[in-house]
Amino acid sequence: MDFLKDLKISADNTGTSTGARWIAAKTPSLTSVSPVNGKTIASVTTTDKESYDSVVRTAEAAFLEWRTWPAPRRGEVVRQMGEALRHYKTPLGKLVSYEMGKSLQEGYGEVQEMIDICDFAVGLSRQLHGLTMHSERPAHRMYEQWHPLGLVGIISAFNFPVAVWSWNSMLAWVCGDVCIWKPSEKTPLCAVACQHIVAEVFARNNVPEGVSNLITGARDTGEWLAADERIALVSATGSTRMGKAVGAVVAARLGRSLLELGGNNAIIISQDADLNIAIPGAVFGAVGTAGQRCTTTRRLIIHESIYDRVKEKLTTVYQQLRIGDPLDEKNHVGPLIDKDAVQNYLRAIEACKKEGGRFLIEGAVLQGEGFDSGCYVRPCIAEAAPDYAIVRHETFAPILYLLKYKTLDEAIAIQNGVPQGLSSSIMTLNLREAEQFLSAGGSDCGIANVNIGTSGAEIGGAFGGEKETGGGRESGSDAWRAYMRRQTNTINYSTQLPLAQGIKFDI
Repeated sequence: MDFLKDLKISADNTGTSTGARWIAAKTPSLTSVSPVNGKTIASVTTTDKESYDSVVRTAEAAFLEWRTWPAPRRGEVVRQMGEALRHYKTPLGKLVSYEMGKSLQEGYGEVQEMIDICDFAVGLSRQLHGLTMHSERPAHRMYEQWHPLGLVGIISAFNFPVAVWSWNSMLAWVCGDVCIWKPSEKTPLCAVACQHIVAEVFARNNVPEGVSNLITGARDTGEWLAADERIALVSATGSTRMGKAVGAVVAARLGRSLLELGGNNAIIISQDADLNIAIPGAVFGAVGTAGQRCTTTRRLIIHESIYDRVKEKLTTVYQQLRIGDPLDEKNHVGPLIDKDAVQNYLRAIEACKKEGGRFLIEGAVLQGEGFDSGCYVRPCIAEAAPDYAIVRHETFAPILYLLKYKTLDEAIAIQNGVPQGLSSSIMTLNLREAEQFLSAGGSDCGIANVNIGTSGAEIGGAFGGEKETGGGRESGSDAWRAYMRRQTNTINYSTQLPLAQGIKFDI
């Protein structure tokens, strides 16, 4: 495939890199298999402990120089990164689609997110501002400033194999940090491709070797990052189980962690909703990326007066979904990432039925021509109750639960009544309902939307959630502060030494 050649992906690749220097580790290879057709794409030599330590030492040395570059100069490098991603958007988008399984348009969209965060970070490089404060002491000035934090470890998940890395790395780089990226073992080739792109840009700008680093492997590789006292911040995206483990290890050494974990997102559809907006928003949120987004719509909370109408419309649309090769732009839904994900999907369906759920659209593993990988499943819809254990659980698959409500207070309670707190939405033309949903007594999620779905966050806003979602924030707004350390400064420009709180100390 031409896009693999364009991205310098060959049959065998080294998955350990400090900038343009690729390290041949002594560990077994990690094979990347496409869920699209079940074929092996290529293999990647994983990182051993010796190579890991070499990467960290190189990163430490690079940080000493990189942190001294003026932030706008670092921003210029990131600007060029955005231009390089524009150049590689088509082949990288195709690789994302082929290795991960999301639709081609979503693959292109993910690369566009990378471009957008580059643009955001370039502007940010001239706005890393602190506050000035009035001192209680005469002839004193107080202010705060923000300094680079150090080494940032990035652990990313398979469902967004490149975008989430860029949310972290582009901000970290303009802040003066260096990055060590551990991608999902399910999508290593996307990471190798990105590292090649980074190396080209960094080489043109004489960026120190070790500002961008790549390590690949399974769980133990991420554990090295979490436990390493040299890593100032570990940003981890993935399951709540993984995040709890990473957070505990990092906290034990008093390091910093930024956690983006599970979501169990709901849309409330009010009796005052515009169904021409609500139905497409719900369907895209539920079946996009085959239900494998942290922001996937998993629950629809529907007012009893329109419940039957919404149910009928949804079942009609679901019967028209086209499932198949995600590189074919006519298809709406691609495969799950692997056969383990398929088994989780089947177990969730059985659990729902055992609790009393009734399926309007039955789930199934698809077979026959075009479904050779065994990873294609039918998006399904179940009528359920809010207290079902499976409804409170996040299943990374296209299963949509329909729930009924009478009052908005009840709907908000159902929405909030799960352990996760990432994204939420209400579909309504009633201003009072919208404002109540967005109030302190409304949605308890980090993201709350009105008349749009739960997925499709923009770069300009901080992304993240509460409760078991982890509390981290990435991307826009003031998320950059997570990648820097705050310093408070006081300057005495008088000829005296007045002490705070009026303390006297005469000698």
